[in-house]
Amino acid sequence: MGRFRPGFRTWLTALLRELGVGLAMLDTRDGDRPGPIPRDTAGEPDYYLEDVRLTRFDAEGAPHQRLTTPRLVHTPVDDVTRLTAPNARLRDDADRLWLASAERGRLGPGGTPLVLEGEARLTAPEERLRLDTERLHYDADTAHAWSDVPARLSQPPQWMRGERFDAWLDDNRVRLTDNVRGHHPPDTQEDPES
Repeated sequence: MGRFRPGFRTWLTALLRELGVGLAMLDTRDGDRPGPIPRDTAGEPDYYLEDVRLTRFDAEGAPHQRLTTPRLVHTPVDDVTRLTAPNARLRDDADRLWLASAERGRLGPGGTPLVLEGEARLTAPEERLRLDTERLHYDADTAHAWSDVPARLSQPPQWMRGERFDAWLDDNRVRLTDNVRGHHPPDTQEDPES
């Protein structure tokens, strides 16, 4: 018997099969690649991160601000960090939890203030307090949150609207100013003695 030598078709088939496996492996790795480098009027970023969780600590070393975002971009020209769909968890001096979210956000130079824009929301779940506005600022050093555009503050079934909002989280103070309107339904609970 003679030795079997693979023919041209056999080699071509094996080569095409290996090429297909190699291309399939490359195709699965492309899903792990980061998106394109973002560019905007602030210039080219020096870094950007995806699926980020940032934690800021107070002077005693306790975490008091946490941010999560699917994409973070820092530009060195203005030292601003831009965030996509940020979610923040804030703690006040009494260790109460406040939640903040928006379509986009940015951290100023040095990490403060945090500015949330586009359907910005601040909530205090324990108090069932909720603020809705288009732009919300938060200074972590003073625990002061404010909006210089119209805002709606609600604690169901009550709500109030104003042109400006301020909250000092550590002092448990909230203020709405300028053209304030609200809805405060009467207490509908019946008196148990009647």
